[in-house]
Amino acid sequence: MIIILVFFVVHWYLSLFMQTFLQHRYAAHRAFSMSKFWERFFFLAAYFTQGSSYISPRVYAIMHRMHHAYTDTDKDPHSPANDRNLFLMMWQVRRFVLDLFDNKMEIEPRFLKNLPDWQILDKIGHSNLSRLIWIGVYVTFYILFAPSAWWFLLLPLHIVMLPVQGVIINWFAHKYGSVNFKMKNTSTNLFKVDLLMMGEAYHNNHHKNPSATNFGFRWHELDPTYQVIRLLNWMKIIRIHKQQKTIVHADEQQDSLQV
Repeated sequence: MIIILVFFVVHWYLSLFMQTFLQHRYAAHRAFSMSKFWERFFFLAAYFTQGSSYISPRVYAIMHRMHHAYTDTDKDPHSPANDRNLFLMMWQVRRFVLDLFDNKMEIEPRFLKNLPDWQILDKIGHSNLSRLIWIGVYVTFYILFAPSAWWFLLLPLHIVMLPVQGVIINWFAHKYGSVNFKMKNTSTNLFKVDLLMMGEAYHNNHHKNPSATNFGFRWHELDPTYQVIRLLNWMKIIRIHKQQKTIVHADEQQDSLQV
């Protein structure tokens, strides 16, 4: 039982850290920079920790930039305002990601600036074969270590871990929670102290200042990912930007988007 719990928790937090660190704060918002060597290192880390639910950082960044530009409108790639339930929203996001990855959509140039890209790894990570291999790894681990069949109920979460993490923010943090900043969108801070989502749940704060490396605003809003970013900056693996360049979105009233 302990082995399965440790495996689930480690998988949850490692995949979540890579999502908020690489796909979100680095690829989408360029809140910090790094060398090509370290970029490739973290690409690999994302692939190995996210496994069957790996999403190309380039695709993620485009989708997320569009979310900030068109929050809660019919052009928002993922908004509770556009779907009846969270499962339908997850399905729509899946279709959106596939269309982006297969270049079936025409994208505004402003969303394509300064995107990290590793086409070979992304093709591998998005392939059905890769996803099936990772599912096989998860199933094998549970066969070897699960003390009873009940523990296999956790397997679907391993398989679609990134979409589950995404829907916690993209659905619930646009419907519930509190706000530090009143804006023309429905973003909220889902938790007062966010240890579950490593800072991602301070979604209202993030919409106010998308390019900030620290998603916390008030003294009690601990952002664990930011502490790791500070350490990596101190180690000179990354470089936090002191001044961030932003553009104004289409309605000039929404939050800004770093490119």
